[in-house]
Amino acid sequence: MRSQENYAARIIELLTKRGQTLALAESCTGGYIAHLLTSIPGTSKVFVGSVVAYANETKVKLLGLSNQTLNNRGAVSEESALAMAAGARSLFESDWALSTTGIAGPGGATKRKPVGTLYFAVAGPKDSAVHHIALADLGREKNVKAFAQTALRSLFDAILANNKPKTT
Repeated sequence: MRSQENYAARIIELLTKRGQTLALAESCTGGYIAHLLTSIPGTSKVFVGSVVAYANETKVKLLGLSNQTLNNRGAVSEESALAMAAGARSLFESDWALSTTGIAGPGGATKRKPVGTLYFAVAGPKDSAVHHIALADLGREKNVKAFAQTALRSLFDAILANNKPKTT
């Protein structure tokens, strides 16, 4: 399996070649994905910004997540992940956005959403997709790292599948 840093570097390389940009909206990963990306030289050419939206109010104010979605589906849901990605893409006017929302633990879990639950969304130039994974409780730090790796891999695959470079 490839390392998180390797996916980050490959994403930066692909986006640079295509002249495309990326934004993030992170909740449960707490800025870890932004850290991985900004550890790569040349990232500033494509990475336009990130919101660590841990509080629901931040998700609403900065990313446009509706209170209705929060009340009906919760912050950890497909709908919230999609809205967060769309909000980040709009806020930063980027070609791509990745969002994460989940339960890294040890608290915050419910029977329906145990520790290790992750929803993440990729919003791109053509469409958006949301994903859900449920990991065993690996502990907070390992959960965050696993969440980040999974989300980066999915973002890389989405960028690769959208094989038309931006023309100038």
